[in-house]
Amino acid sequence: MADPLWTDVAHDVDPGLMGPLPNPRVPRTSVADLQILLDLVGERPWKCRYSEGATVPPVPRADAVFARPAHAECAELRVRPSPDVLAIFRFQAAEEIDFDVDLRELQGPDRLDLFCRFLRDIGRRLGRPVLMDPEGDHCRPVLGFDVAADRGVLLADPPAG
Repeated sequence: MADPLWTDVAHDVDPGLMGPLPNPRVPRTSVADLQILLDLVGERPWKCRYSEGATVPPVPRADAVFARPAHAECAELRVRPSPDVLAIFRFQAAEEIDFDVDLRELQGPDRLDLFCRFLRDIGRRLGRPVLMDPEGDHCRPVLGFDVAADRGVLLADPPAG
């Protein structure tokens, strides 16, 4: 089966309704899962940049990310699965991989397809669902990757009408 169609999700990925920075996430992860993600990013032709505050070192191993002192600058990995789409991973806890995307970059069927492929790549490699929640709301995911279905899925009901 195919990923969700733009007509099915356009309402749910409207930056005016959802907020411009929804929170895609992979729940119930570990440091080993983060390493799998870092390996995936390194294998793909995606552009990426790791930083710790103003410092831009090479991408470290996952265990080194979480071995940094608690007061250290926030570690983040900026990944561009295409020149027009940016995902920003912030490594705050090993128990959940979360990242931000800008919905203004995901408007239209081509960008949605690209984003669903990105979620699928992450979900397949980790063998875990990837959920996208409205900004600050982990209670109502609207889009994601379903491991059993092996595809992107619409998780919120489309508006009536």
